[in-house]
Amino acid sequence: MTAVVPPRLDEESNVLPAVVLDLEISEALPSVGAVAPDGRRVQQAWALVRLFTEPLGTILVDVPERGLTPAELAAAIDAELGDVVRPRLDGAPVPSTGLVPATEPAFLAGRRAALASAPDITVVVCTRERPGALARCLDSLLTQVYPAARILVVDNAPVTDATAEVARSAARRGPVEYITEPKPGLSFARNMAERATRGEIVAWIDDDELADRYWLAEVARALVENPDADVVSGVIVPAELETRAQIWFEQFGGHSKGRGFRPDRFGPETADRQSPLYPLPPFGTGANMTFRPGVIARVGGWDNALGAGTPAMGSEDTLAFTKVLLAGGTIVYQPTAVTHHYHRRDFEGLHKQMVGYGTGLTAAYTSLVLGRPGLLFALIKLAPTALRDLTGADSLRVSTLQDDFPRELLTANRRGMIAGPGAYLKGRRAARAKLRGTR
Repeated sequence: MTAVVPPRLDEESNVLPAVVLDLEISEALPSVGAVAPDGRRVQQAWALVRLFTEPLGTILVDVPERGLTPAELAAAIDAELGDVVRPRLDGAPVPSTGLVPATEPAFLAGRRAALASAPDITVVVCTRERPGALARCLDSLLTQVYPAARILVVDNAPVTDATAEVARSAARRGPVEYITEPKPGLSFARNMAERATRGEIVAWIDDDELADRYWLAEVARALVENPDADVVSGVIVPAELETRAQIWFEQFGGHSKGRGFRPDRFGPETADRQSPLYPLPPFGTGANMTFRPGVIARVGGWDNALGAGTPAMGSEDTLAFTKVLLAGGTIVYQPTAVTHHYHRRDFEGLHKQMVGYGTGLTAAYTSLVLGRPGLLFALIKLAPTALRDLTGADSLRVSTLQDDFPRELLTANRRGMIAGPGAYLKGRRAARAKLRGTR
């Protein structure tokens, strides 16, 4: 096997690829300095743009040597997101000095109404030997603007008591519970959580994320406003862009894969514009998803041969979403429900992730076809569309890539796709052996 030779890392230079900002345009915008506190030269500013806490979109703007003034930042927002922001400002351009609404904004009134009938939600964090990341995630969950939530930590095949100690510490500050799943593999952990939360609404977040302060409130808004929704999927944005590897991941679509910030619904009524069998771009990801009670059980649970810790490396979430739609369910895309993800910092980690994305995708399809062989013909019909998405210059996967994106990452992703079916079969044998060992 040829060794992966990473490009030069930003930690070895004096460059910060992008500073990550969270901008509220009802308040005065900040200046953006050209030099970070640690002395690195800031190349770009990436920002999540909000109005009265409502996420409206993101911008990426170059930072000149003199830095960015608030007026320049406002102009950049207006140029990129003006068609979204201006209607909310009665046609006015984005201000740099903030504004005061005459009445309560409709967005905030809608959240308040949703919170008035907020359902009980259990947040599940599956984790394995990452106590630092877990502590950071739990801190964000314990500061949610939400009245009725508990947090369940699932410790997957622990080898130390570090995770248990983090959970115990968090439990002294809020409703945090802790259980273990001895069989390694994310889907085993997810299935353990399902058994522990029967009859409950379950929101899932990964341990390498931070929940936006209003995450659960916006999940609740989606559930209240869409009583027929089986699943709610939110937006995942970067928590930092400290290295080129993190920038490249965003170029490849990040976790949100170009879905944008427009709410959407997917179900039987949308099958003519979006096949349930080809889950890109609208379905979301397992790092920010919420299921109503019984939905996962109805589609057969989480496939133990998929997900982190298996040869397939992922896509247990993709398979679950697809099965929900094939069963006639409805998935709501709620872009105001935001989480912040810490992408892999180094090239080797990103390379492995790209292989895993490819492997998991075709492994999930293998699982689907083995369970329902009749779907093979429909998948064959979709193959030309999938090929165009992989290679077409205007596809979501390729059109956002810049000249500096290492093409070997695309090769790694496609190599993973070839390996996916075999990886699934290997993982299924291993999962069955683990289950036999517990009887």
